[in-house]
Amino acid sequence: MRAVVVDEPGGPDAAVLVEVAVPEPGPGQVRIRVRAAAVNPVDGFVRSGAATAAGLVVPRDRLGLGWDVAGEIDAIGDGVAGFAVGDAVIGLADRLDVPTAAYAEWIVLDADAVAPAPAGWSAVEAATLPLNALTAAQALDVLDLVAGSTALVTGAAGAVGGYAVELAVAAGLRVVAVAGADDEKLVRSLGAERFVPRDAERLGAAVRAQVPGGVDGVLDAAVVGVAAHDALRGGGAFVSVHLGSAPPPLRGSRVTRVAVRADGRRLRQLSELAAAGRLTARVADVLPLAQAAEAHRRLADGGLRGRLVLTP
Repeated sequence: MRAVVVDEPGGPDAAVLVEVAVPEPGPGQVRIRVRAAAVNPVDGFVRSGAATAAGLVVPRDRLGLGWDVAGEIDAIGDGVAGFAVGDAVIGLADRLDVPTAAYAEWIVLDADAVAPAPAGWSAVEAATLPLNALTAAQALDVLDLVAGSTALVTGAAGAVGGYAVELAVAAGLRVVAVAGADDEKLVRSLGAERFVPRDAERLGAAVRAQVPGGVDGVLDAAVVGVAAHDALRGGGAFVSVHLGSAPPPLRGSRVTRVAVRADGRRLRQLSELAAAGRLTARVADVLPLAQAAEAHRRLADGGLRGRLVLTP
């Protein structure tokens, strides 16, 4: 099969297309014929060698790329229940230390990392859901705010932030969104009640002008850090989705970093929300698998709204 891998870490051209054997599912696993795989910042982190340099991956001759997958099950290992060959599914490949991953024609995943694809969504749309929506959902779970609470979401126009806004609203939270001035209409359409431009001179003061006393929780999808924490009330909760950056727990706050993990049960819930129209697919563009390097260049250039998606 064809797969995009990294043999020599470096720039976008380090994402190379190779021929490898089709993987076989073991006990508790399913094999998915990949129809679409989203391109995420973590893929560039692996491709560049930064993940290895940070000690998150053992040095290897080859690393696979790609976390998000949408496709159909075409083989099932022993002990798997609840799935059948031909099922349209989505899944999350959350391990960095693998020789091939979602940028491929086939992928093998543990069955508990897989969920039915959202009805009514194309494979390209469905491929944008797992990593970003699970990150947002798991961060909101850690915030643990009750309905009616206020939540500040930074990077609200981004892939994680956009899903965070919609999921927070679905949970009954009142969302204050931080994004570029041109994105106010978008984030309000996702359900944000209030908006603060990201270039506000003092973010905390700008938020507190709209929410006296500060918000109850902050989901920092844009890695704003202490400036976003300043918008938090004393004793509030702050969650960063970036492992390397979080402010200290000032004023009795609870500060947590969240690393996404595969969770088929939670992913099934998100798929159902998507099918019900409660989550919005945002696809920036679609490219063939052979143009993975070009997709990485475009991602590095920035300015995308939604995800680039590769199709084998």
